Amino acid sequence: MTTRDPARSILRRKPIEEIDEENKHSGLFRSLGLWQLTAIGVGGIIGVGIFSLAGLVAAGSEDTPGVGPAVLISFLIAGLASAAAALSYAEFAGMIPRAGSAYTYGYVALGEIIGWFIGWDLLLEYIAIVAVVAIGISGYFDAFLSGIGIHMPDWMTSTADEGRGGIVNLPAILVCLLVTWILSRGTRTFGRFELIAVAIKVLLILFIIGLGVFYIDTANYDPFMPSGFGPVIAGAATVFFAVFGYDAMSTAAEEATDGKKHMPKAIILSLIVAMILYVAATLVLTGMQNYTEIDPTAGFASAFQNVGLPVVATIISVFAVLSILTVMLTFLLGVTRVWFSMSRDGLLPGWFSKTDRHGTPQRVTWIAGVSSAFLAGVFPIKEVADLTNIGILAAFVVVCSSVIVFRYKKPDAPRTFRLPFMPVVPAFGVLASLFLMLQLHWETWVRFGVWLLIGLAIYFLYGRRNSLMNPDSPRHSERVGAAPPADR
Repeated sequence: MTTRDPARSILRRKPIEEIDEENKHSGLFRSLGLWQLTAIGVGGIIGVGIFSLAGLVAAGSEDTPGVGPAVLISFLIAGLASAAAALSYAEFAGMIPRAGSAYTYGYVALGEIIGWFIGWDLLLEYIAIVAVVAIGISGYFDAFLSGIGIHMPDWMTSTADEGRGGIVNLPAILVCLLVTWILSRGTRTFGRFELIAVAIKVLLILFIIGLGVFYIDTANYDPFMPSGFGPVIAGAATVFFAVFGYDAMSTAAEEATDGKKHMPKAIILSLIVAMILYVAATLVLTGMQNYTEIDPTAGFASAFQNVGLPVVATIISVFAVLSILTVMLTFLLGVTRVWFSMSRDGLLPGWFSKTDRHGTPQRVTWIAGVSSAFLAGVFPIKEVADLTNIGILAAFVVVCSSVIVFRYKKPDAPRTFRLPFMPVVPAFGVLASLFLMLQLHWETWVRFGVWLLIGLAIYFLYGRRNSLMNPDSPRHSERVGAAPPADR
């Protein structure tokens, strides 16, 4: 199979047998146990969904009606779709504990062109997610400063599209660069920080729920679904951003002490913990304050301010900033590991897959961090959130499809976790993800399409020719088990 046979070359599959051997020479350090992996998953799932998007979807915006207390249903719908994908990820993670996550799963099961598309897709989506979360942190940081009597000028806390006279979101840019620096210190340091920060985050959310339940006014639940069921479904497509994170966590598989055993457990545990907290938190938020009065950028801070607890609102704003940082760290880790994996496979230049003494791919870490800072500084949160959702939903379609194909093509491959009710569960994941994708605005589809066309051009101009799976590639000799190229 060579580059002279393009129809077959784009469908070549990466042999699963090579992956364990590749992992031994990756340059990444193995230092993450089950609880650190679970913390990374919870850290990636819980954050801006509770502290920003719940309020945004409940309250609505100029072009999107608020769904009110029915935001709870939006989260449940998104969570159900996400659960089907999570089980698919768990089965693959138990077989293929590799840094590429969905990119690698698609490459192994469906072929190189599918793997490329999903990897290219995730590069943009993960960077955009980091930007969305940074914008959410900026909102809480502004609320915290306002609570202690300091008011930052609008020109440096909002973008031009928000209509507040803003120019650039400076706090969002700075937090992106801070998170990039933390991740650049190495996986061991990152893992310790994530475990502590996630513990603080969970305690904060339990505190919010425990205190907020005493200030619920049941009159705020009426009407429960003020805009009908249609906006609730559209809201599910937006809050879907809040119910994944385990996918980015799975990119750390090569840095796990026992990836095949721990990754499936960490994926499932992180989603269960997150959904329980989401359901309780949305009930408290919409019960404390009428949905029309919720601040879409700092929902819980405004809710406690509304019930006469400004000190609590200030405390929430402080700890929300810290807790949301974990989401940024998880997804920045994700984009750097996917980028690293694509580079190692020859689909992108090998310059990107170089690691330093910390076992960290510094080059892609800083490129991704600076890119997310740019997006966070100049784009509003709703546009960036929708852009991330369409990409992740596309990844879920690929992973759920791949697990079906691979179960029937390789039924005897060693699996530490087997997805139940095959193929019903992953098929539901495919249909649910496609349905949620159709709820997004056409502008989001256009941006997504343009990005994929750029990726297609890069693949045919560079990736297909330089792939380690291509016998004619100048880098083919780097492939594990490959014979050196013959003299010509």
